[in-house]
Amino acid sequence: MIAVHVLNGPNLNLLGTREPQTYGSLTLAEIERRIRTRADALGVEIVFRQTNVEGELVTFIQEAGLAGAGIVLNAAAYTHTSIALRDAIKAVDALAIEVHLSNVHARESFRHHSTIAPVCAGVICGFGATSYLLALDAIVPLLRERAQASGGRT
Repeated sequence: MIAVHVLNGPNLNLLGTREPQTYGSLTLAEIERRIRTRADALGVEIVFRQTNVEGELVTFIQEAGLAGAGIVLNAAAYTHTSIALRDAIKAVDALAIEVHLSNVHARESFRHHSTIAPVCAGVICGFGATSYLLALDAIVPLLRERAQASGGRT
């Protein structure tokens, strides 16, 4: 079965109360429920994690990549600063999609640069919680193609 790890970085545990005008009013648990509903319809296994610790996020990326799982990654502020996350994605040849709730390009200039985008299959931002669903819809066919090319191994 195809697996997708949905990995969330710092401060995303505060969704629903943190700056709802920017990040929306849904909690991370509510976003997870929506993702699991979509994943069930797609026949995809989901691993859903959040951490405020950069090193833990590196470990989560390594685990997913080494298992052949896809990654939907909202690295939050680490997107703009973490070479370690970039290197982890590349080191395990992970198929990853970068996700953001807000349109980072319409915000402060320091948010316009992503250290992880160059090693991701794509970037989705600005659609609120729907960004996660769009990423899931995008990564599943890529994972199926990858599995087919490798003789069915995921």
